Amino acid sequence: MHDPFEESLRDLLKGGAAEPAENARLDRVLKTANRQVGAGDLFNLLGHWLEALMIGLDSGTARKVPATRRLHPVARQAHKAE
Repeated sequence: MHDPFEESLRDLLKGGAAEPAENARLDRVLKTANRQVGAGDLFNLLGHWLEALMIGLDSGTARKVPATRRLHPVARQAHKAE
């Protein structure tokens, strides 16, 4: 994947008298930054997945009890034979 920011950093280092130690340091910094961004994206994905699961469970639990029992409990008692 082409990253223009990474390319500009590499060009800056190549423009000067870059030593191998500086290149290794830049590689470590870029790898660490990529790992942190990837971990953040992964946690973001898991958070959205958990939110969608909770919304699905919440909307599904409302349909476990028949609507007639919740809406009109008094109306059923009025039709009973005495």
